[in-house]
Amino acid sequence: MGTHSPERLRRMMLASAFATILVMTGCTGSPSTPGTAAAPNPTTPAPTPSSPGSSQGQAGGQGTAGSPQAPELAEKLDVGLQLPWSVVFLPDGTAVVSERDSAQVKAISDGRSTTVGEVAGVVPGGEGGLLGLAVSPTFQNDRWLYAYFTSASDNRIARMKLGEESGGTLSLGEPDVIFSGISKASTHNGGRIRFGPDGFLYVGTGDSQRREQPQDTNALGGKILRLTPEGQPAPGNPFGDNPVFSYGHRNVQGLAWDSEGRLWASEFGPDVDDELNLITPGGNYGWPTVTGAPGRNGLIDAKVVWPSTSEASPSGLEIVSGVAYTGALRGQRLWTVPLDGESAGQPVAYFTGQHGRLRDVARAPDGTLWVVSNNRNPDFALILRVTSQGQR
Repeated sequence: MGTHSPERLRRMMLASAFATILVMTGCTGSPSTPGTAAAPNPTTPAPTPSSPGSSQGQAGGQGTAGSPQAPELAEKLDVGLQLPWSVVFLPDGTAVVSERDSAQVKAISDGRSTTVGEVAGVVPGGEGGLLGLAVSPTFQNDRWLYAYFTSASDNRIARMKLGEESGGTLSLGEPDVIFSGISKASTHNGGRIRFGPDGFLYVGTGDSQRREQPQDTNALGGKILRLTPEGQPAPGNPFGDNPVFSYGHRNVQGLAWDSEGRLWASEFGPDVDDELNLITPGGNYGWPTVTGAPGRNGLIDAKVVWPSTSEASPSGLEIVSGVAYTGALRGQRLWTVPLDGESAGQPVAYFTGQHGRLRDVARAPDGTLWVVSNNRNPDFALILRVTSQGQR
């Protein structure tokens, strides 16, 4: 999805001005365009599972029939973040956040933010910079924090020791690059990384505006990759000694597993057809041949398609108690999608237009969802703590 020049909008901007800017914004929205405090849109008739349209739930209340119980906003944390991109949690409950343009790693504990360190070698620009974070599944033993970032030449993955100083202060070690060569561009850099239930590192990449890459299983762009913690192709990958796990993607932004270990991914479409996909090893998801769910032989259809990217641009993804939660950038809302095995139900949106661009969603150790508002302060660069259906 394209991007446009950043625009600074103040909280009290008239709703009509906000609507004008939203129409003019590209498919992923301006990287720094904040939202304005506006009431949620009224509920509209429920769409089909593959075409969610603009079904809305009232924030803090019930959604449409058959939808998940409405998430509720428990707390808003404004801790001085600038363009936060990813949030992960340490075993003790400390939140660790990446800032895209500053390349800084922040720690949030007891409602306060501290700077842990700056990742060396990050070269921000456009949608690139310090992007996804992941915590080693054996963190208590090895203290590794993983990061996906844009360098001068490519997108790459490094791991750093997250030390603990006297008094509990965290410190960030030097980056050890374990995987490189993912093509970069001003847009479509992917960036989400996450350890799966199998202990391997899954990586969402974008096509970096190179449309020939997604269908080439020897290229890294437009893929979901599966790596060992040391950055090698994981054993059992579908194309042999190759990091590619699935292909035919445009710009993967969210990765999450359901209770049965199935991998789901959120993905930006072009000017239409944002997607929620159920990922199978070796699967071809169609880009750039098709988008959405056209029913083409040999290509895997999306489980949910948002025809209007102005309502979606789905980014970070979390699954709790059979419900997928994904933050929307251009759509500036939190989408909930009930899952039933390999099927996805009718999406319902909450908090529409209230907190700006929602970049990431992650479940905290206490069971709450942390939703990251991806904007520049003082305009809505917030952490939203949301109670999910799984807590009721």
